[in-house]
Amino acid sequence: MNQQIAHSFTESHATRWWEIQNDGRILCTLCPRACKLNEGQRGLCFVRARHNDEIILTTYGRSSGFCIDPIEKKPLAHFLPGTSVLSFGTAGCNLACSFCQNWEISKSREMDTLSGEASPEKIAQAAKNSGCASVAYTYNDPIIFAEYAIDIAAACREVGVKSVAVTAAYVETSPRIEFFNAMDAANIDLKAFTESFYKKHCKAHLKNVLETLEYLVKETNVWVEITTLLIPDENDSPHEIDAMTRWIYEKLGPNIPLHFSAFHPDFRMKDKIRTPHSTLIKARQIALGNGIRYVYTGNVIDEARSSTWCHSCGTKLIGRHKYAISSYALIPNGNCPNCSTPLAGVFADKAGDWGNKRQRVQIASN
Repeated sequence: MNQQIAHSFTESHATRWWEIQNDGRILCTLCPRACKLNEGQRGLCFVRARHNDEIILTTYGRSSGFCIDPIEKKPLAHFLPGTSVLSFGTAGCNLACSFCQNWEISKSREMDTLSGEASPEKIAQAAKNSGCASVAYTYNDPIIFAEYAIDIAAACREVGVKSVAVTAAYVETSPRIEFFNAMDAANIDLKAFTESFYKKHCKAHLKNVLETLEYLVKETNVWVEITTLLIPDENDSPHEIDAMTRWIYEKLGPNIPLHFSAFHPDFRMKDKIRTPHSTLIKARQIALGNGIRYVYTGNVIDEARSSTWCHSCGTKLIGRHKYAISSYALIPNGNCPNCSTPLAGVFADKAGDWGNKRQRVQIASN
């Protein structure tokens, strides 16, 4: 174990959030799990480990692969529509979701999953050279590789590339501030709206995620969207969706785009059926009825409900076919061309034209 932890360790892999306890263990203060580690032990995330009386990040500089995706795939509907984003992840996760749709990466306990090596500067330059407007920290939760993500984000800002976090937002206060200060946009994975679901299926707590959401919307300039994967008979009841969307409206306001995505059987929930399209439509109706202005259906082909409409006059502002932009009616200042109502989000004068493509990228390590 110690030999595996020490693999490719350098001083730059040291982490920032930990405390030595009276009993000699080291407390990781990155997330609410509060793992207490003896020498050679790893946290639940598997990538933060105790080595030589400190906690190191074993995946710094290593990736499970790089791909160029449409930004809509993250999903972000109101952040530079149509542009390409360089996406990557590492390994491990600080949640234990039984329904994980990316479990080969997030549940990995093998460092061989990490096939790519790249410095923050190499990643930023690769994004710039590929014409990507942003880099997305995704596939597994970037909170657990926060130091690496923060360093990449800093390098990206140097070359005019933005940073996007796709995260479950399970993080403590101090690292939360530093992590999101480095980000330009975030899609927050709100797993459900009951503590019982988080405890049973994620081994986590809902309140920490809600605290992060309020912090992001009220105290930062990060553009925020929310995604909830609706799982049949687990978190898809009209009552729960009503409660969740009322909370979003009251605490975060009407302009937070909300994505309801369809579940497909995977990992430890292969006995579940796929989410019916009708469930997504009903959830969207409830959210709209509770005052949320921009509600989308995901993981299904539904052009009308994946497109963006002016909440004031009903004009179609951004048409979408799958992940591609099919029409773009916003005038340059981001307003509706019909009634001049502003559309909440981050927009360029025109949409990008990346479309539905997915392109793998190799980044040289030296």
